[in-house]
Amino acid sequence: MASTVILVGANPILRLFDGETLTAFASVWDVTWSAHGAGRAVILWQDGRVRTLTTDAELGDWLRDGFTRHFPESAGLAWEATPTEITPVNFDFDMRVGRLGVIAADVALTADGVLDRRVFATGDFRLDGVAHGLSFVLMPMARASISVAGQKVHGVPLVTDDGKPTSTAFASMAEVWSR
Repeated sequence: MASTVILVGANPILRLFDGETLTAFASVWDVTWSAHGAGRAVILWQDGRVRTLTTDAELGDWLRDGFTRHFPESAGLAWEATPTEITPVNFDFDMRVGRLGVIAADVALTADGVLDRRVFATGDFRLDGVAHGLSFVLMPMARASISVAGQKVHGVPLVTDDGKPTSTAFASMAEVWSR
């Protein structure tokens, strides 16, 4: 059972699709404390390339290689990481109204339309074969967009509702990882 806290923060994820084709995947991090420091990062996958935009290189690389690369959302993606970019990451999430806005260099992400708020918790979230504890408040979002260099990435999140709304774009707050 996981017992040592290794990260506290938030990790919204946006996956955009054109039909069934994934056009972009972004993992946004607002880390208030971790074993590798605090800071923010955007890990953006598009066309087989991965950009890491972060306030701290060590933290950004750890989040990309130790977490995001092993998420179910990134499974099967070509993962060619480009050099880490040190840049301010403006993270704004209003949980009350359910609106996310993130800007890092030439990348802008938005999401809104919270469909639900629920708790997720497990003691066996596998990252590269290693069990981690994970808990957070999950908020699936109805709408999301990603722009790079002023150009909107084509695609929308996939949303379903079989009595429990889900979306490929979601905010996660009060996120705690342990090992």
